[in-house]
Amino acid sequence: MSTTLTRSAPAPRAGAFLMFALAAAATVCWLGVNLTFPALQATGRLSTATRLLIDAAILGGLWLGLARTQLERGAQFVTWLAIALPLLIWQAAVWWIAIGGGFRVRPDAVALPAAIMLPLLVGLPLLLRSGRIAAILDAMPPHWLVGLQVYRILGVMFLVAWTHGELAGVFGIPAGAGDTLTGLLALPTAYLLYRAPHEYRREAVAWNILGTLDLIIAITIGFLTAPGPLQLIMPNPPNTLIGTYPTAMIPAFVVPTSLMLHALSLRQLARLRRNYALSQRE
Repeated sequence: MSTTLTRSAPAPRAGAFLMFALAAAATVCWLGVNLTFPALQATGRLSTATRLLIDAAILGGLWLGLARTQLERGAQFVTWLAIALPLLIWQAAVWWIAIGGGFRVRPDAVALPAAIMLPLLVGLPLLLRSGRIAAILDAMPPHWLVGLQVYRILGVMFLVAWTHGELAGVFGIPAGAGDTLTGLLALPTAYLLYRAPHEYRREAVAWNILGTLDLIIAITIGFLTAPGPLQLIMPNPPNTLIGTYPTAMIPAFVVPTSLMLHALSLRQLARLRRNYALSQRE
């Protein structure tokens, strides 16, 4: 006998617009801080504070997601540690290398490209094949992973650097605009998923694709414009800022982290569709 599931009422567009307005207000505030105190960004204090907040959100959300699974408490804690420790060690290593100037771009440098690609080559297969991660994704509301990436509005700093003449427009404009747009749309998309996950699953998939393409484009332009073995474009000024601390933390850590979050969100949405289809057949 088939069972008809009751769907949530379609999310009002007014609510999504309100979420967009909140994200836009946060973007304006962040833009104001960077324009008013241009020297503050170079100290790394803002970068440190925001990274710690994002870490807390990721690890806190992970713990809450684990609490929703059928795993025993001990298994939940072990799973949390198995994810939290590599994440924090990875970030600490990137931090240490960035502060020491290890990501500075030069013709023979490969440290920054390696910092972007290696975590993806190692981490993505593990995350996407793990049965325990799948259980967490099934238990976790799909809007969590989408709304989390509201932090992408921080990418407006690339536009600020461009206006100050620290970055060439060929890199600063697409990198800053793409990140900011992704961040602005994160909360509205998450709100729609919260109100009606099955009805707005496609919008969430489209948002993930947008955010992923933004990062791929930024990485590609970064490689082509920064001094190194892949440079084909000689911008003015030279694209060396991405290799200096604290900006280097973005390509070396934030970019691969964000790509992993997009991949996990897409996997979660695919499982959501499959599980919903199976429930409709019962």
